[in-house]
Amino acid sequence: MNSPDRIEELLNATRDSFSSGALVQLKLGGYHGPEPELKAVLVKKIATKGGEKYSFTWRYKTRDTIKNYAEDEAMELLRDGLAVEFRSAQLATTGFDMLFERNGEKQRLKRTEVKGRAAPSTEHNRAKNRPLSETGKPWLKALGLAGKNGAIRHDAQDKFRQINKMVEIFAPLVAALKAEPPLIVDMGAGKGYLDFALYDYLATVVKRPVRIVGVELREQLVEDGNATAKASGFAGLSFEAGAIMAFDASGADAVIALHACDTATDDAIFKGIAAGAALIAVAPCCHKQIRRQMEAGKPDETLEPLLRHGIFVERQAEMVTDTLRALLLELNGYRTRVFEFVSDAHTPKNNLIVAEKDGRFGRDREAVLRQIAEIKAMFGIDQHHLEGLLVG
Repeated sequence: MNSPDRIEELLNATRDSFSSGALVQLKLGGYHGPEPELKAVLVKKIATKGGEKYSFTWRYKTRDTIKNYAEDEAMELLRDGLAVEFRSAQLATTGFDMLFERNGEKQRLKRTEVKGRAAPSTEHNRAKNRPLSETGKPWLKALGLAGKNGAIRHDAQDKFRQINKMVEIFAPLVAALKAEPPLIVDMGAGKGYLDFALYDYLATVVKRPVRIVGVELREQLVEDGNATAKASGFAGLSFEAGAIMAFDASGADAVIALHACDTATDDAIFKGIAAGAALIAVAPCCHKQIRRQMEAGKPDETLEPLLRHGIFVERQAEMVTDTLRALLLELNGYRTRVFEFVSDAHTPKNNLIVAEKDGRFGRDREAVLRQIAEIKAMFGIDQHHLEGLLVG
């Protein structure tokens, strides 16, 4: 007599709780597949414009990746994963829990009844979660995001969503700083979208005094930014003209840089490290310096299939550049996370490097140096720009 298929029982229970609105979460653990950084997979119900979907969060050591699936595809992913790569799963619903365990060919499924548990909201992170709910602000009009009637312009909706996402990410990091008030330096501020939004949110919602200085090379943008800050009554927000490397960041509690092109991101990181900033957060843009070295150098021959096509070289250059940045930050006493964020369906994916200074944190220095050297040798890299700045 064949033993019961516990995987199908678990999937049936998941489907039933999904359709009835009782699903809280399904968590897959005990991973032993080909991705060493993958820790777990979380599955929940989410409401999207295209209907209700299964939302999968792949939780890696330093990043999360999220993707939504229709039922058939979701069940297939779960079925294959539980049969091969995951040894356990925990299903939580409003009425019961299920624990699945697999040891080789043996499968075990235990059900436990629960009471009083509510199902989480299935609403996607839309306007209700936006930090910036009031749109009739002078700075929104000055930056071209809002029209004369105070409403966000149709052609600025994507940009406004992106700004809200960045505030959602950065505000808790800034709020956790111990300095009163903390000084945040935004390197390569541009028009200052993030600076105005972050200052507004912290001042009016969080009620946290803060000083923000936007550093921008283009003098006209600096003049416009200062005029808008004054008109908005943002006394703690100002802009200064100059290059990143020429700016004195001494005393900065946080150094941030969004989409500073190529090595300008490294300049910003260096300034943060030199200032002893408690927080360094950058969303890099372009990775030309390392790509040029990879193309001109002699990468390990086993990488030839990965570097044969230009698009693959570009992606590998991005990964290698940001990996080395994270390791160099660790080498200088920062606890570093690198994760991918997607602000909305119309905005490209971005990598965000968040480094928080922690005197207690520090992997073996020789081990980190060895990792850096091995990566450089593997990809035919002479020197990372940030590495050159740090060694003088």
